[in-house]
Amino acid sequence: MSAPVRGRSTRVRPAANRRPKSAEYRARRRIIVRRRLVALLTLLSVVALTYCVFFTPLLGVHQVDVRGAAVLTDDEIRGVAAVEPGSPLVRLDLQGIHDRVAAMPRVAAVEVERQLPGTVRLLITERVPVGSVKLSDGFHLVDSTGKDYAVLPAAAPGVPELVLATPSPADPATRAAVGVVNELPEKLRPEVVSVAATSGADVKLTLSGNRVAKWGSSEDTPRKAAVLLVLLTRPGTTYDVSSPDLATVS
Repeated sequence: MSAPVRGRSTRVRPAANRRPKSAEYRARRRIIVRRRLVALLTLLSVVALTYCVFFTPLLGVHQVDVRGAAVLTDDEIRGVAAVEPGSPLVRLDLQGIHDRVAAMPRVAAVEVERQLPGTVRLLITERVPVGSVKLSDGFHLVDSTGKDYAVLPAAAPGVPELVLATPSPADPATRAAVGVVNELPEKLRPEVVSVAATSGADVKLTLSGNRVAKWGSSEDTPRKAAVLLVLLTRPGTTYDVSSPDLATVS
C-alpha cells in the first residue's frame, strides 16, 4: 500500500464562483472611470467658462448707463470714462474709470457699478454753484467747497456774485464768503445780490435796494442771519451784524 503524497493541496474554484467577482470588479471599474470622466468634464467646463468670462466679449460691456448728469451730457461722460465696448466686465478697472470721470471739473462725486450681463453704470453728482466770481475771462462758478469749476460768459441767474480777488478753496476770503452763503436761510437768500471779502474776517453782503450788511467772519452765520432778518424790518441802508449781540442799523 503506497503512502499518501504530502504537500500543499490546491483547491480549484469552479468557474461559476469566479464570474461574479469578475463582474463586481468591472462594475467598480466603470464607476471609477465615470467619476473621472465627470471630474474631467467639470474641470473643462470651469476652464471654458472662466475663459469666456475673462477673455471674451461673452460677458463684455454692451452699455454704459449714465445717471444724474444735468449740465454735462451722457456722451461727454462716456467719452471721458473711456470704457471699451466688449471689454470683459469682470476685468474692468473700476478705479481707473472713477478717477477719469471724477477729474471732470463739474463732477462733485461719481460711483461706478458693474451690472450683469453687460452694463457699467455711472452715478454722477454734479457741482452746484453757490456763487460766481467775475474775472477777465467771464463768470467763474464756485461750489459749496469754494472750488472754481466752470466759466460762463454771463452771470448765472439766481446765483449771487462773489467779489473775490482769486477764488480758491485755500483762500481765507473764499472760504469765509462761501461759508456765509452756505448757511444763509432760504428766506434771506433772495435778498442777497453779492458777497464780498478780502480776508476771512470782513465779509460784506450787498442786499437788494442798495442795502449793505456788514457780516465780519463766517462764524455764527445762522445767528447773524436771524438778527439781520429782524433788522431788515427797520429803515436803513447799513446793517452791522458782525457782533450779533450789538447789531446796529444806520
